[in-house]
Amino acid sequence: MAKAKQANIYFCQSCGYESAKWMGQCPGCHEWNTFVEEPVSKGEPGSASFRIASAAKGPARGDISGDVTLLKDVALSEGTRMPSGISELDRVLGGGVMQGSLTLIGGDPGIGKSTLLLQVCRNMSASGFKVLYVSGEESKAQIKMRADRIGDFSGDMHLFCETSLDAVSEVLRSMKPDVCVIDSIQTMYNEAVSSAPGSVSQVRESTQVLMQLAKVLGISIFIVGHVTKEGTVAGPRVLEHMVDTVLYFEGDRHVSYRILRGVKNRFGSTNEIGVFEMRSEGLAEVSNPSEYLLDGRPLDASGCIVSCSVEGTRPILIEIQSLVCKSNLGIPRRQASGVDINRVNLLMAVLEKRCGIHLGDCDAYVNLTGGMKISEPALDLAIVLVMVSSFKNKSISPGVVAFGEVGLSGEVRTVSQVSQRVSEAVRLGFTTIIVPASTLKEAQKSAGKGAEIIGVSNVREAADRII
Repeated sequence: MAKAKQANIYFCQSCGYESAKWMGQCPGCHEWNTFVEEPVSKGEPGSASFRIASAAKGPARGDISGDVTLLKDVALSEGTRMPSGISELDRVLGGGVMQGSLTLIGGDPGIGKSTLLLQVCRNMSASGFKVLYVSGEESKAQIKMRADRIGDFSGDMHLFCETSLDAVSEVLRSMKPDVCVIDSIQTMYNEAVSSAPGSVSQVRESTQVLMQLAKVLGISIFIVGHVTKEGTVAGPRVLEHMVDTVLYFEGDRHVSYRILRGVKNRFGSTNEIGVFEMRSEGLAEVSNPSEYLLDGRPLDASGCIVSCSVEGTRPILIEIQSLVCKSNLGIPRRQASGVDINRVNLLMAVLEKRCGIHLGDCDAYVNLTGGMKISEPALDLAIVLVMVSSFKNKSISPGVVAFGEVGLSGEVRTVSQVSQRVSEAVRLGFTTIIVPASTLKEAQKSAGKGAEIIGVSNVREAADRII
C-alpha cells in the first residue's frame, strides 16, 4: 500500500493563512510571529474525508453533467427549523435550529458555551428530538453533575466521550441524531492528519468532516471553539468560512450577564444578539435587557445619562457614565470602558473647538454600565452631554434619553431606526428624548403624547437645552 505523501506547511495560528515558508507577519490578518510549521498529509481514498464524501447521493463522478443547473430551475426551499427551547438563541439563529446546519459557538473558556448547549440538548430532547452530546474534555460523570444543576433531563439524549473523529463519525452515521454537539473542536483528532490535536490543520480537517456529515445526513451540528488570549490554540476565525453560522459569547466571567452575538449566519440576520444572565442553575434569558441594564442607576448625580443603541432589531437602553476632573499629571489620563477611546478623544476635541470647553488638562473616564461594548455612533450625543455634565458638575434629569451621531463640525446627524429607539424609551417611562433635528417629526409620531421630543442640530444647542 502506497504511503500518504507528507509535506510541511506553515499556518497562521490567528487566521489559518497557509504558506510554503515562514513569514514574520501574516499577510491575512497582519499579526506578527503567528506562523507555526505543521506536517500535512494528503489523504488516500480510504481516509475519513473520502469515506464520508462518498456517502453523498448524486450522479457518478464520471458523469458530472447532472451537477450543472440553471439558476432559474433551482427550487427555493426554506428548510426545516427546530425550536431550541431558548427564545434568545432562536432569535440569533434566525428563528430556530436549521436542519443540516453547522454552527460554531466561540468564546473564552468558562464563559458559558457548554452550559448553553447542554440546556439546548435538554430542551430539544424533551421535545422529542434525538440528541447526541460528544465531549472530548469531560467524562460522563462530570457532564451528569453539570446536568443535574441545570434540571431534570428526559427524552432521547445520549452522551459519548471520545476524541477520535473516526469513532464520532461512525456513531453519527449509525445513530443519525437530529442534533449533535461537539465539545470542543480543539480536542477532536483526525487520524488522517499527522499533526497534534488543536493545531490549525487538525481543527480545519475535523471541521471539514463534520460539515460533510451535517450536509449528507441532515444532522444539525454545534461545535464549540475556545479562544485564548495567548493565541496558542487555533481560534474560531480559522473556521468561519467553513461553517454556516458563527456565534460568539461575549462578556466577563466576573459579570453575571452574557451576550450571544451572531457574526455569520447563512440562514438569517447577522445583527441580532441574545442576552443571558449566568445563575447557579445555568443561563437564564433576559427578555428585557433595557430594564436589566438600567437597574440601580443613580437619579441625581452628575456625569450620568441614558442613551439607546440598536442591536439588530432590538433597541437597548444603556446608562453612560463619565468622570471629568483636573489632572495632576503632565499628560492627562483618558480611559474608556465599552466604547472606543479614540472616539472619546475625538468628541472631546469637538467640545473644545465648537463649545469652548477646555478639556486639555483634564482626566476623562467614560464607562458603559453592565460591561456592555458598543461601537455604534448613535451614542456620540450622549457621551458629549455626559462629559459636559461631569465637567460642570451639574446633573442631568433622570428622565432624559439622548442619541445621535456627532460630526467634526459639532453637528448632530441622523441615526437609523429612530422610531424603535423612541418607542423603547417611552415604554420604560422616560419623559424627555433628545434626537437629531432632522428626525424630529419621525420621533414625535412614535412618541405620541408620552414624552417631550427635543430636536437639536449641534452639540452646543444640546448642552444649553439639557445642562
